[in-house]
Amino acid sequence: MTTASRLILGELRAEAMHRRKFRLLAVGTNWVQPPSVDRLDDVGDERLALILLCCHPALHPEARSPLALRLVIGTTTKEIARLFLVSTSTMAARITRAKKKIVAAGIPLSSPADEELRARLDEVCRTIYLAFTAGYAPGRGPDLLRTDLAGEAVELASVLYRLVPEAPQVQALYGLLLLHHARRDARVHEGRLVTLAGQDRSRWHHDEQQTGIELVTDLPEGQGYAEELRLQGLIATEHARASAAAHTDWSAICGVYARLEALTGSPVVRLNRAVAVAEAKGAHEGLALLTALDATLDHNHRLWAVRADLARRAGDLDLARSAYGRALELCVNGIEREHLANQLQALDHPLP
Repeated sequence: MTTASRLILGELRAEAMHRRKFRLLAVGTNWVQPPSVDRLDDVGDERLALILLCCHPALHPEARSPLALRLVIGTTTKEIARLFLVSTSTMAARITRAKKKIVAAGIPLSSPADEELRARLDEVCRTIYLAFTAGYAPGRGPDLLRTDLAGEAVELASVLYRLVPEAPQVQALYGLLLLHHARRDARVHEGRLVTLAGQDRSRWHHDEQQTGIELVTDLPEGQGYAEELRLQGLIATEHARASAAAHTDWSAICGVYARLEALTGSPVVRLNRAVAVAEAKGAHEGLALLTALDATLDHNHRLWAVRADLARRAGDLDLARSAYGRALELCVNGIEREHLANQLQALDHPLP
């Protein structure tokens, strides 16, 4: 039975990965109007079915999304560990225990009933969002973006939305992913990173943004993970509505980030809030918010990249140099490293 269970899991994973790669040959994917699905029993997507399996309540909460990312999406253990801000060995142990639990507990491979699926929606949404994040923050390697992986996450979110359109976390997730993914063609130019402020907004997919805005703004205030996704969607909506970077309502974004931080206590949210506060109130105000993050994000290159940029804007070039140096030590992505190196070099050779 143990051997058979492992063989079945292996076959399902192989089939899901094969079908996923085969679909990448198609062009013109329409995320704004995805195909409708009438019943929860008719999931029709092996990846989503496997994600539901990995999010079974018998598994430890800390292992559900990581296991799905590893088995279904194919994300490496090292990348999953980076997403969850833990060591690779810790994450490897969690995933191994979860695999053994599936076999030992005899968790069925069949699709869950309607009420079971709804009970797992938070974890399923979290997994899809993490897969999307992995596409836009691939970490190690020469590519800044993996739009194929991010696009798969948007596709999964669209399927899930057609299954349970009344679920607030699902609606918020789908809207949020559309808003972010709509900027994909403007994020890199001639192999170089383009920050949000410098992106050519004519290259944004405005039809997807409009759909995302409608999905997010139609939602009432909620609670839990649904509210977390809704607040993130409201922030993305402010960026989408601005016709130019200078027209962004940073005060409104600061207010939403403050609510999001109070809800989640996330250090990453605090980091993003610091950027918004710097835009609204000045670089010194943003720098002050970063102090509390040294204990949790010291090994995250984005903390040091943000600190370097804000120090540069505040006129503290010594801090900017040391922070850029630290960011370069920690960053393993080729395009991001080139961007950081150019910023560091510009401190000593400012443009006229």
